[in-house]
Amino acid sequence: MKLLIINPNSSPSVTARIDAAAQAARLPHESITTICAEGAPELIVTPEDALIAEKAVTQTLANWSTPIDGIILASFGDTGLAVVRKQCGVPVVGIAQSAYAMASVIGTRMSIVSFSPTMASALRKTAESYGYGGNLVAMHMVEDAHWEDPGAIQEALADELLALCCLSAQKDKVHSIVLGGGPLAGLAARLQPNVSVPVIDGTTAAIATLRVALMAHPSSKVDALNVRA
Repeated sequence: MKLLIINPNSSPSVTARIDAAAQAARLPHESITTICAEGAPELIVTPEDALIAEKAVTQTLANWSTPIDGIILASFGDTGLAVVRKQCGVPVVGIAQSAYAMASVIGTRMSIVSFSPTMASALRKTAESYGYGGNLVAMHMVEDAHWEDPGAIQEALADELLALCCLSAQKDKVHSIVLGGGPLAGLAARLQPNVSVPVIDGTTAAIATLRVALMAHPSSKVDALNVRA
């Protein structure tokens, strides 16, 4: 299984976080390549950022020439998902869709923990768009956080994010917690030993989703050279 992960923002450090999480989840027979979208914003926070990022994702994919079996879009807005699915002939998943689907399998009550209140509206909107709004019982955001490098967010805020996860597990009575935001890729595994319910990482969930999709439809594999610009 050869997967391409596209980070819809242009931050090299966030892309490195996503790649580290992906490689940790990779099985011996799998190959995973992680790239960022050229010309995209460093972080996707506003609707305007999302529009720019979507164009960057589609152009980056149009320039890709190596055969692949599946694509993961690694932002919690699943930026460009619908367009990319029309653009190519391989399975395409987003980390948000995959994370929320996994949470729904674990149980009917989930919460989202993330690094900034500015993320809350977009995270809720995405969950609702996939039909998981009724499962989302709480959202917890780190208040007044500041950073210079998006890739350093999870290190700088690890203690606060852990405290919010523990709070949600105890107070909200959730069955699982989704860590929302590409910069948090890989953090779930580090927090999990101290949290009493499953903490879901979107990158890991997306890889698992594509494994199932490709097992069910192995004939869907095509040459990425057939991508339509």
